[in-house]
Amino acid sequence: MPQTYLVFSKTVTENIYPSVHRRHVFYVPGYDPMPPRRYRELYRVEGKKQAEISGYELSIKGSTGQNERYHWTVNTKIDGAETDTRIEFLLWNDIVFDSMRNSIPQTYWLLLKTLWLYVSSGALGALRRLRRAPILAAMYPVVVLTGQISFSGMLGMILGGTIGGVAGSVLGFGLFYLMLVLFRRWDKHFFAYYLLHDFAFWAQDGGAMPAVLGDRVDAFCDRICAALDTDADEVLIVGHSSGAHLAVVLAAEVLRRRANAPKLALLTLGQAIPVTSFLPEAWDLRRDLQQISMRGDIKWLDVSAPGDGACFALSDPAAVSGVAVATQQFGPTVISAAFSQTLSTETQKATRWKFFRRHIQYLCAFDYPVEYDYFKITAGPVSLKARFAHRSSTASVVEKVYSPHTSIEVEDG
Repeated sequence: MPQTYLVFSKTVTENIYPSVHRRHVFYVPGYDPMPPRRYRELYRVEGKKQAEISGYELSIKGSTGQNERYHWTVNTKIDGAETDTRIEFLLWNDIVFDSMRNSIPQTYWLLLKTLWLYVSSGALGALRRLRRAPILAAMYPVVVLTGQISFSGMLGMILGGTIGGVAGSVLGFGLFYLMLVLFRRWDKHFFAYYLLHDFAFWAQDGGAMPAVLGDRVDAFCDRICAALDTDADEVLIVGHSSGAHLAVVLAAEVLRRRANAPKLALLTLGQAIPVTSFLPEAWDLRRDLQQISMRGDIKWLDVSAPGDGACFALSDPAAVSGVAVATQQFGPTVISAAFSQTLSTETQKATRWKFFRRHIQYLCAFDYPVEYDYFKITAGPVSLKARFAHRSSTASVVEKVYSPHTSIEVEDG
């Protein structure tokens, strides 16, 4: 039966009919060392809340972590249509955890190395011109870590100067290093080390896919291809935050293996793709962006919001990276989650200064859902392609080329 959507000030009725009885979702998290059960619990709690708000039924049947395959199943009943969905979590949190196990000196070396790469390559300036908010987030760890080492050094010099001599120097250096150790232990409040390691991870090879992820990506693609051979009506790849980068790579690789994959769809949420695609060696990512954007048979929906300061809101990642082909481009469809209109005043006030909470809002319930309902998209009876078949990108989408590097082939030298 037709569904009616309240679109801000007017009501639009679209003839969208149930087309999905079984769905297989592959969720790609961002740079996060936390275990997948955290995401399952978030889905359970927020899904129940959204179902109550929107008037449908949603239940999670169970989960497993066997053979490195963590998944849960979801059943929904929406407008009389019942859908069963398997949500499989693509695990790479162990890689994230290992990448964060740097000593304090190694962390400060990463800070200098990563900052130099972004400045010398022209990527930092280009990113600042594209969107200033995420660049403030990128500079946050630089400012905080520089402040921490300066403050620690000042205390060490004061103690050393007060005592004097060799003993003063030793005690001063000891206090200096002790303060750095304490700051690192307190990083659960600052998130400076975490954010630095996030940027440094994707920049470690100049923007090329980190070698440590290569085998994992191949294994993920094997599982997605296997799902395409099942009776699932839709196979949906969902990437959030820096996981959006991985989701694009996975979708492109699947399409290189399967020239025809009509069940496949791609959903990217709160993406920060330009952080990597603007780097000189990110030719493989730019190639994949171009490949996906040229496929008219694969629906790619990109959702972001200006209220999320950790993403490049309403920016077409293929276009701003300089790889969109104007005569052949079909995607992505870029829309806004419009926090200012889809969240209640109370929710907006409660999350105003909680930047990480705002960044995961795409995975949560909305007080006044309009077009975007994460749970209907990932577990409802309508495919992504059908739901947004006639939706064009928002009028304020950024499509101007900003990247200083646009090659999709390995550059010599």
